[in-house]
Amino acid sequence: MANLKLTFSCWNYDRMHALMDGRVRPEGIDLDYQSLFPAVTFQRALREGQFDACELGLTFYLATLHMPDPPFVAIPVYPVRLFVHGAIYVNARSGIESPKDLIGKRVGELFVYGHDAGTFAKGVLADEYGVPADGYSYSIGGVDQPMGEWQWFPLKPPANVRWQHIGTARTLDQMLEAGEIDALVSALVPPSYLKHGSVVRRLFEDSEAVERAYYRKTGIFPIMHVVAIRKEVYRKNPWVAQSLYQALKQSKDKAAELFRLQEANMHRLFMVPWLTEHREENRKLMGDDLWPYGLSKNHKALDTFLRYHFEQGVSKRRFTPEELFVPETLSD
Repeated sequence: MANLKLTFSCWNYDRMHALMDGRVRPEGIDLDYQSLFPAVTFQRALREGQFDACELGLTFYLATLHMPDPPFVAIPVYPVRLFVHGAIYVNARSGIESPKDLIGKRVGELFVYGHDAGTFAKGVLADEYGVPADGYSYSIGGVDQPMGEWQWFPLKPPANVRWQHIGTARTLDQMLEAGEIDALVSALVPPSYLKHGSVVRRLFEDSEAVERAYYRKTGIFPIMHVVAIRKEVYRKNPWVAQSLYQALKQSKDKAAELFRLQEANMHRLFMVPWLTEHREENRKLMGDDLWPYGLSKNHKALDTFLRYHFEQGVSKRRFTPEELFVPETLSD
């Protein structure tokens, strides 16, 4: 019996390399791996119905679950995770010295209100620092290149949130550097932050130390993206979910194995000082599996995101982690 041909869109992450180059092959599937930047994948998947399976931002996947017949199911694979304290940038002339100073300010947000890193960052600001998500106004747009409003995204900010789209003539990075907005929440590093002598800095200047303290306190490594499968593909071939899930785990394991083989010599192989020591520090804090898949090891991180999504008015109801994934992957 011939293999099922499927298209799969995901960016060029190390945990995907073995799937990309064919060292790992999903059982019963001939996979056409398309390496695309996440925002491109999201638009093509949601607006045009491309790809049999794909990486999908968690906020975008949740948006589809509100549709009368949701077009996707998902498996508990997380292509992107990100600690978010370091994703909050401020203009040094804005007068923002602490999180509470964000209240009443103008804050940029990447792509849409409720993008994955923004949702988690706003939740952390509310939980840990008493800064409500509706305590400041939002300017939404592209960070490093102009971007039109995403009409294909089905969820809009709630009525209590003050927001505007900045249009297609400017970028959030330009506005932050010029002081037209006071702060920016973005998973993408704004180019102005990298400039020598820039007025742009992080809100938490030693963000790594703050993020490590957050992990010690909560055990949460925030999740941004999942892997979604078109429901029509899953309905016709339900075995596809388990096949892809097992292959994606194997691909991640291959990347981790290569990392382990190299770790004693990382400081010689890569142009990053103290990389070997950094890996050991991470292991002491987070254990051997820094990037776990599945539900049980990620239940708290997922449940926290889902709470934030609902509290911030992006979700219309409070989802549970168990509702996100096909049942055959929940007990892994």
